[in-house]
Amino acid sequence: MHNGNKPNLDELPTSAQLIKSTMYAAAAAVVILVTIVLPSEYNLDPTGVGGVLGLAEMGEIKTQLAEEAEADRLLELQNSAAPEAEADRLPELQNGGATDDQSSVGGGIFGFFFSAAYAQTVTAEWTDQYSVTLTPGEGVEVKLVMEEGAEAEFRWVAENGVVNYDLHGDGGGENISYERGRALAEHDGVLTAAFTGNHGWFWRNRDDQNVTVTLYVRGDYSEIMLPQ
Repeated sequence: MHNGNKPNLDELPTSAQLIKSTMYAAAAAVVILVTIVLPSEYNLDPTGVGGVLGLAEMGEIKTQLAEEAEADRLLELQNSAAPEAEADRLPELQNGGATDDQSSVGGGIFGFFFSAAYAQTVTAEWTDQYSVTLTPGEGVEVKLVMEEGAEAEFRWVAENGVVNYDLHGDGGGENISYERGRALAEHDGVLTAAFTGNHGWFWRNRDDQNVTVTLYVRGDYSEIMLPQ
């Protein structure tokens, strides 16, 4: 029977060397966790490296998608728990005899003509206008390049449905979420840049049909960044 050569004890790593190697590996794992994993997966960027590498924005979008999915799940549970008789109830007389469907159709027609009239009267007053059609589940982002304290007036309108949105900003290692909304057909206001960087909107179509989003902006910004 052939016996292999036993290793020389002097060639084996010492306990101190093993501990040192373990400490190096643990330190490397912590660095990767803090600078890469946390920003890209959980939108946590304590060092600012994630913002420089563009990982923080990726984490922000992932976090938003997870929140939207959870909100949609809760909404579906709520709708499924509603009594079936609710769908068959009589129309309220306060609507002047009109049914909910008639009110919805009337509101939709009014909203369409209002949006069209609004676009025709104010388009010339806005510095930039951008329209995009989103398929169900699709999202898009538009940002303005702004200096700290700069202000930009905005208005956006969703035609043929509603969208979820997130008004946020990033730049110089900083990130901020100004406001969020779900199932909205329009929104307007004034965006004030909290810091120098890119500030704008992310829309996602959570409807079951194509939705066209039109953005109107004017104010103190140097560039509008559109999706390629």
